[in-house]
Amino acid sequence: MRLILRRSTTIWTTAIIIAVILCTSLLVFVYGRADAQNESIGRLITIHDRGQATVILSEAETIGDALEDADVMIDSRDAVEPVVTKKLVASEYQVNIYRARPVTVIDGSTRQKVMTPYQTAEQIVQDTGITLYSEDTTIIQRSDNLLADGAGLELTIDRATLFSFTLYGKTSETRTQAVTVGEMLKEKKVTLGADDRASIPMSTKLTAGMEVQVWREGTQTITVEEAVGFETEQIRDANRDVGYRTVQTAGVEGKRNATYEIDIRDGKEVARTEIASIVTTQPSRQNQRRSLIRAVGLNLSGWRHQIFRLKAGAMLISWSEKKVAGTLMRSTEVREHVDLRRHCRVQKSLATPTNPSIH
Repeated sequence: MRLILRRSTTIWTTAIIIAVILCTSLLVFVYGRADAQNESIGRLITIHDRGQATVILSEAETIGDALEDADVMIDSRDAVEPVVTKKLVASEYQVNIYRARPVTVIDGSTRQKVMTPYQTAEQIVQDTGITLYSEDTTIIQRSDNLLADGAGLELTIDRATLFSFTLYGKTSETRTQAVTVGEMLKEKKVTLGADDRASIPMSTKLTAGMEVQVWREGTQTITVEEAVGFETEQIRDANRDVGYRTVQTAGVEGKRNATYEIDIRDGKEVARTEIASIVTTQPSRQNQRRSLIRAVGLNLSGWRHQIFRLKAGAMLISWSEKKVAGTLMRSTEVREHVDLRRHCRVQKSLATPTNPSIH
């Protein structure tokens, strides 16, 4: 009886497995035929252009080819999303076309007309190559001057005031839309304490290039980032010509955070003491290769100088010896001359006759 039950259980398990395999194969076959039919029919592409939506079936390989098949002309200044070079691999796509239109950009006293497909002020400014700072404000609206600007948009840029701001010893170029110094501090979220001072009254109107300083009276600590110099390693090469020098590996300065205790009086630093320092970036050593002959030449030049001095001394000694020898020779000649003259006098006196009166 147990044997019969085991056999029936095995048969049912095998039948279930076969049924699952057949169902899976059928589903794969059905979906595969559906995909094949879709690929044979084409991909569904919805084109959004100038406020209208157009649906097409295309067998093109890229977005650009699909637009060309649909007779949709694209100018070089238009923007298409996705880009025209994108490969078509999915069954459906949504294509947005942004047509270029005239926009007059007013930046202070400068007016510039451009053709751009972009909608936001940031995109338009970036497309025209104009630098826009976060403190600057923009206004985009329809142009009222149809004769000068045509039926387009007008983008006006309101530049922020650029000034020099020193906040607790750190100076930076800062921009603001505030009118006065007090409004600027409020905009920058700077609150003055009991010991804090400002170099300009709060009601002073900000102008371009103005210098504003905020400091704290008394002793305080500041942390600044400073450069750390790199070492230079000289590599002597005996195979190089005289005067050869090249940098094999350029050195890179490191960085450190130095903490100072400073004393401020009337907005001026009168004392500074370093109390801590942490190297955040280690400097990289610079390797220089130089000729060995140049270094030897320096030593040889020193030896040549010594040799010249020795030669000069020898010449001086030789000249002195010659001078002394000449003097001795002249002295000997004088003595011989004197002796000769004496001898002549003696001979002459002997040859003189004697006085007869003596005899």
